[in-house]
Amino acid sequence: MSTDRRTVLADAAIDVLAEAGLRGLTHRAVDRAAQLPSGTTSAYFRTRQALLGALVRRLVALDQAELQEAGERMPVPRNAGELAAGIAVLAERRLTGEGRRRSLARYACAIESVHHPELREILLPRRNAGRDLVRAFLAAQGVADPDGRTVTLLACVDGLVFDRLVGGGAVAEREIHGLVAAALR
Repeated sequence: MSTDRRTVLADAAIDVLAEAGLRGLTHRAVDRAAQLPSGTTSAYFRTRQALLGALVRRLVALDQAELQEAGERMPVPRNAGELAAGIAVLAERRLTGEGRRRSLARYACAIESVHHPELREILLPRRNAGRDLVRAFLAAQGVADPDGRTVTLLACVDGLVFDRLVGGGAVAEREIHGLVAAALR
């Protein structure tokens, strides 16, 4: 039961962080968001840093599961248009609904990790089927250094998502096509 309760609290902490920012992330706010008695969050996560660590681990687990599923569901793209379309779908998910909530929390945690290296270690990009799919496509196209180009392409997409998250608006598929074309060059 404690594992389930920890997950509920971490999910509530993601919601609080997305809605109220880092200053609003308190044990009491998480208790309220999780609709649990006052003191529950502090019983599981004694310090704010422990709560933040649990939040980041949960965020990474959710992101990894999403990227793993996306990569397993989609075959290696046959052309740049197919790759761009798949990446555009993922980018749009990161800007709407639950994906938007997680994106807001992820970027707040990324900035916080500058001051807390233990969070940075958790947030480091990991292998998953989505990343492997992009790398396989670039390698099949004969791109020099497909590992490096994969990292660059995905960082550019991440930057585009950040820009739209902060500035409003959707990511146009043509923008993703431009990023994929640049990676192929």
